[in-house]
Amino acid sequence: MSSTDSKAYAKVVENGVQAVEEAKNLRNTGYSVEEIYVLAHQKDRTEKIAETANAKEVGVKEEGMFDSVANFFRSRGDELRSKITSMGFTKEEADFYESELDLGKVLVIANRKS
Repeated sequence: MSSTDSKAYAKVVENGVQAVEEAKNLRNTGYSVEEIYVLAHQKDRTEKIAETANAKEVGVKEEGMFDSVANFFRSRGDELRSKITSMGFTKEEADFYESELDLGKVLVIANRKS
């Protein structure tokens, strides 16, 4: 499932290799490194894929200080949903994408800077 509009795009891929390829494709279509993010269910996996894909992780800048601090007290699923909604997606979209991450998939997000 993909979600596209003028600001945000998301694609669920099966693994890190596909996430790296999708990030490369997005850069080739005009997104900058600063506009491409990856999320996986495990934090260390997110870090490794982001580094390999030359992409970013959703952090304080994207989430805001309050949500970023609140994530210390949330379950990983709640944290991921918060990160996804902070990128411009609805709660329903965040629920769907987080359920895909539960299955071991990776979410690649491209978000145009306004």
